[in-house]
Amino acid sequence: MTENSKITSIVVTDFEENEINLMAKYKGKNLLLIIYRNQCLGCSGRAIPLAFAFQKEFKDLQVIGIHTNFGNTKTTKEEIQSIFTIDELPFPIYIDEKHQVYDQFNSEGTPQWLIINHEGILFRSLFGSQEGAQNRLKYALEDVMNIKSDL
Repeated sequence: MTENSKITSIVVTDFEENEINLMAKYKGKNLLLIIYRNQCLGCSGRAIPLAFAFQKEFKDLQVIGIHTNFGNTKTTKEEIQSIFTIDELPFPIYIDEKHQVYDQFNSEGTPQWLIINHEGILFRSLFGSQEGAQNRLKYALEDVMNIKSDL
């Protein structure tokens, strides 16, 4: 999937193994999707807290976590929650069984960020959690949300 492509379907499962099409469920919203893994230290240490900060900063942005499984691993809700210091999840998190969403967006690794505008267009796809990636992500979010930056 390339930038400026119309996204009609992103199929994940919830913790009860029900299939969910995120594009139908969150239709008409600006989305920030983070494809991540609990085992990725950059994901749990930098990217997840950054996603939470963006959720608070951009009020009209829906942040969604997509935990990707590789191989025959299964991830439980308890394992997902284990990286958080609060009892409830800070934003919706779904499971990408057999890394289908990861592959759908030609992810470079984890975390992979997807910004999808309210019309369902893939605005940006960015890899990483370090400072340079964080800055590119913030600028792209400001752009898609039509916010002027003081930077």
